[in-house]
Amino acid sequence: MLSEEKSLGNVEVSLTPLQRFEEYLQSKNLRNTEPRRLLVEHVFTRHEHFDADTLIEELPRKGEVGYVGRATVYRALTELVEAGLLRKFSVEGRTVYEHDYGYPAHDHLYCSECKKLIEFQNEQLTEIRNALAREHRFRVTGHKFIVTGVCYDCSRAKSRVHRKLDRI
Repeated sequence: MLSEEKSLGNVEVSLTPLQRFEEYLQSKNLRNTEPRRLLVEHVFTRHEHFDADTLIEELPRKGEVGYVGRATVYRALTELVEAGLLRKFSVEGRTVYEHDYGYPAHDHLYCSECKKLIEFQNEQLTEIRNALAREHRFRVTGHKFIVTGVCYDCSRAKSRVHRKLDRI
């Protein structure tokens, strides 16, 4: 389950994700095909973390209206990252994507039990990062911070005492 419990809100942007992607494609002399448009619309209809396989499972099947081939999905995901619309990162060897355009900078808590990603923002963490950068005369262009552990729900499930009556 690659999802988060709540959204952190939005950052005001001048273009829709589709318009921004169209600009990117034009700059690369690439055509804005129907499959590309369908993918952008699908990905940006809701905010959640996903991997390529999950995205492919959500899309219409071959022979159905709106079908997008597997190779096109992988190619388009790379283009969406290059266009600054999606951010890509790795969790336990899986490539995960999330919205980047129009979404605030944030970090993640990752439950190694249920695979849930929880987004958070923390001013103190940002201050520490900036202080370290100043100390080392380093210009920050971004960062990725993922804390791995076990979420409350999974911790609670493990701590339950199982009685014989519970097994009936």
